[in-house]
Amino acid sequence: MPHELRKAAGPETPAKQFAGFIAKFDPAVAKQIRAARAAVRQQFPTAIELVYDNYNFLAIGYSATERPSDCIVCLAANAKGVGLSFYYGATLSDPHKILLGSGNQNRFIRLESAATLARPEVQDLIGAAVRQAKTPLPETGGGYTVIKSISAKQRPRRLPAQ
Repeated sequence: MPHELRKAAGPETPAKQFAGFIAKFDPAVAKQIRAARAAVRQQFPTAIELVYDNYNFLAIGYSATERPSDCIVCLAANAKGVGLSFYYGATLSDPHKILLGSGNQNRFIRLESAATLARPEVQDLIGAAVRQAKTPLPETGGGYTVIKSISAKQRPRRLPAQ
């Protein structure tokens, strides 16, 4: 099954909705979101993308199910750039000390570019996150995208003009 978009909210197609979410960002950040999404999608072709256009972030989670708690990783974008979030990152071994955050559960790394995803220490973390996932990703089939929520009120997706 090829990658597809599912569950449009309202008259727009999910693809148009997603394009609209990205269009809110400065062009450089939008480009970074598209590149990071393509790289993660390539790594997780069978994953379900869970999209949240929330108050703070545009978040794209990669999961074996439509449950957010099954997310392995999540791209999180705001006006300053894109990060890769590990839903259960606090339990991951991080010998290179690249994970940021101090919460009880989530950890993240900032992506300088999509190329950051290919770094060996980042791939080690992604591999560890896959191994600790409660629900493994399907081995075959194609993933799809679900627009889970859109917040009416959001922080600006572009930095103020200087």
